[in-house]
Amino acid sequence: MTLAKARELLGVQASMGGGYNRNGAKLILAEVQKEHGQVATDQLIREFDLEQLFGFKPGAEFRAP
Repeated sequence: MTLAKARELLGVQASMGGGYNRNGAKLILAEVQKEHGQVATDQLIREFDLEQLFGFKPGAEFRAP
């Protein structure tokens, strides 16, 4: 997944909020972390304020089930 696509998808998840969207955002971040590393993941968390929205903290590890 490209970072541009991840931004697009996270934008949708962040705009809707809610539990299902939290899980969707988590899966997107897991994919970004796997392909682009922790720095890119942390940047997206900050960019979309996912710590405030979903409780995701920079430095956290995300894994797909």
